[in-house]
Amino acid sequence: MTRMTARLLWRPVTWLRTAAAVVAVVLCGLLLICCMSPEQPAENLPEDTPVLDPTLTSASAPISEETNTPAATAAERTGAWLDTLVIVTEPSAETALSRLDAGDLDVYFGLISERAAYDWIRDNRNLVYDVSVGNYSEVLFNPVGPTFAGTGMLNPFHVPEIREAMNWLVDREYIVGELLTGMGLPRFLPIVTAFPDYARYVDVARELEAQYAHHPEKAQEVIAREMEALGAEMLDGKWHFEGQPVELISVIRLEDERLEIGDYVANLLEDIGFTVDRQYKTSSEASPIWLSGQPHDGLWHLYTGAWVTTAIVRDEGDNFDFFYTPRGLPFPVWQEYHPSSKFNEVSGRLARREFDTMAERDQLFTDALRLSLENSQRIWLYDRTSFSPRRSEVGVTADLAGGVPGAWLWPYTLRREGEIGGRMTIAAPVFLSAPWNPIAGGIGLFDTAAMRATGDWAVMPDPYTGLMLPQRLESAVVVAHEGMLVDRTLDWVNLEFASEILVPDDAWVDWDAAEQRFITAGETYTQTQTARLQVTCNYPAELFETTWHDGSRFGLGDVVLSMIMRFDPSKPDSPIYDEATVPAYESFASSFKGWRIAREDPLVIEYYGDHYPLDAELAVSDLTCAYPQYLQSQAAWHMLGIGILAEEAGELAFSPDKSAGMETEMTSYIGGPSLEILEKYLLHAADTTYIPYEPTLSQYVTEEEARDRWENYADWYRDVAHFWIGNGPYYLEQAYPVEGTAVLKRFPAYPDPADRWSGYAEPRIAEAEVEGPAQVAAGSAATYRVEIGFGGEPYPLDDIVEVKYLVFGTSGEVVLSGEAKAIEDGLYEVILTADQTADLETGSHSLEVIVVPLLVSVPTFESIGFVVVP
Repeated sequence: MTRMTARLLWRPVTWLRTAAAVVAVVLCGLLLICCMSPEQPAENLPEDTPVLDPTLTSASAPISEETNTPAATAAERTGAWLDTLVIVTEPSAETALSRLDAGDLDVYFGLISERAAYDWIRDNRNLVYDVSVGNYSEVLFNPVGPTFAGTGMLNPFHVPEIREAMNWLVDREYIVGELLTGMGLPRFLPIVTAFPDYARYVDVARELEAQYAHHPEKAQEVIAREMEALGAEMLDGKWHFEGQPVELISVIRLEDERLEIGDYVANLLEDIGFTVDRQYKTSSEASPIWLSGQPHDGLWHLYTGAWVTTAIVRDEGDNFDFFYTPRGLPFPVWQEYHPSSKFNEVSGRLARREFDTMAERDQLFTDALRLSLENSQRIWLYDRTSFSPRRSEVGVTADLAGGVPGAWLWPYTLRREGEIGGRMTIAAPVFLSAPWNPIAGGIGLFDTAAMRATGDWAVMPDPYTGLMLPQRLESAVVVAHEGMLVDRTLDWVNLEFASEILVPDDAWVDWDAAEQRFITAGETYTQTQTARLQVTCNYPAELFETTWHDGSRFGLGDVVLSMIMRFDPSKPDSPIYDEATVPAYESFASSFKGWRIAREDPLVIEYYGDHYPLDAELAVSDLTCAYPQYLQSQAAWHMLGIGILAEEAGELAFSPDKSAGMETEMTSYIGGPSLEILEKYLLHAADTTYIPYEPTLSQYVTEEEARDRWENYADWYRDVAHFWIGNGPYYLEQAYPVEGTAVLKRFPAYPDPADRWSGYAEPRIAEAEVEGPAQVAAGSAATYRVEIGFGGEPYPLDDIVEVKYLVFGTSGEVVLSGEAKAIEDGLYEVILTADQTADLETGSHSLEVIVVPLLVSVPTFESIGFVVVP
């Protein structure tokens, strides 16, 4: 454990204000995205565990494993440092810690927040930990109603005012102080309290937190008014509807503190007259009810959810679209979200970056924060401070948001210090409890972490700043329209501005699902189109020398299919049309202007669009560069092809929403009934030399390549008895969903040196101390000294973006705000003028300082109290 980490955790309040709260499952995420989606659900998985026939597994890998000799050196090593990685399920954090101490485990992916566990790890010489700040909790409401079609039961949470009132009913300070023993921060808003946007809008956030602070009397008043409007009446202290008590079904997760939180919320509801049916569920038991189940069936009213952001998100503007509109996720409950027209407009504009000035964004963001609380499709409870423990001899890069399991770099940096090769065992609280498929499967944090070990990317997020780093990409050029709010930090991206960006006539702008061909800009428009952003992605010459795990050479067909799949499932003429994908597609299409293959080898992809980020590095993504990365993982065209065939035939479906509607299996490439079906279509594909979307893809895939791929894939399946392939540093050798265990092996053909990402050490989170007068006379000036450092050294001025301050009045409201004055490295001053203090009321005040560093995207908060006297 580093000195910095020890100091932060010794002072939990400071740490919570410094790095604020912490992580668990992707949205692709479906989360999140990661760079694809902003958030990922924490351990919330879409389906029960599919069954893997153990007779189909094989202990032998299809790839000859390299044996490390004592002469092997780091310079000679490519890909993963380890030879073998075993991931097992261990739901008990207490047991996991004991196994770590005994050496039975090397790393625990679980994100622990218990104070006693932290104290034990801190004093244990065998263990160290990594702290993360991206895990958060909610109470999610079923929005349909006013009654459920399936049961006829009343659903009070159909009414936005009742959902809004739940913010006043719960006491977040109690939840954090008592149920989390201080290991968190109260959370009111759909943005992480440790991320840049919270610091940017901290004055608005503080105002809303005061407005929606615990006020049970107000909550009860609003709920009573709205219940009576629904036709309910209070009899003998209990709400009744049509002669029956109003019963609320609360689905309560039992694996962590959500058990106590679920009971706490149920008690509050019972105290104000509701009858609560408490249904305690594990992840795999709960997910078919709240996530993939039909909300109109009436099987739940509220659910204790948890989410994780697995990378620092520098722009959380699309969180509103994700959490409050049907554009967020292709799951049944999301398709029942009906935000007000104002909220829908504001959230959509933020998601599409439809603003021209920072002032315009500020107003949109402020409106969205307020409207999210009025909507309260979910109420946020807390940002959690979590830590991921590991053996002290184990080295790995952890993400500030997602810890070790959320870090995109963990598979590349995991090693036993001083050793090359070998074997490690990782335990996860929940693992392999959902189907794996690239489109919409395996959305749990820990499944996503394993998928990332098998995959590769065009770009990956920096674990400390959230900016994109080139992985398979070589370089990029971003051209933004003049006046746009885009900046650049890293030199692998060139940022340029232009007065006009023209979309070429041969750019692909749409897809004809009936004819299975792209439609060009020249065909679609009578006049040349313009875009606000152009991204040129330059891939290296050796891109097409890399291989998939089954030995197939990476090809242009993999890239083109990823473009096709952005359109085809959302087109009614498609044989795999999925209605649940339409809202997200419409959001994408509203700002998309075209793709163009500018050069095939070396590959150069041009992207045109109106959606733009604030950072040029974030304009470069797997989406804009058309790298074959889907919602959950990357996929070769032949891997996706067998799933497409099965879905066309109505035997499987990629998404849980379509699977439920078709009453068929959800596609899983690693186990269960899907395997037999996929095997059938693999044989069909091999017999017919099948190429999906042949009118287009056959221009980029030769018959010989198709024949070779199907032969490779068949050999792969015979060897490992599953269909999961990637092109990352590890390949999946064995998967046992029933046991919750997987074995990953090093992929010898991975091209990068093992030490490529070894430079990521400790994040430079700023430490701040505020000194100044404890008593201020009204009408006199007061100066407060702000010392900022890291590791005992002053923090350079060039490495700090800004230092802001807020002054809170006697009632907790923000009465002053501004920017601190830079004096020298490590030193700022906050000067309250005589005129400013003259307007302050007599009594207790507090000064809060917010330090925003450049080297990490986690702001530091520090406060000092003072009394204003006459």
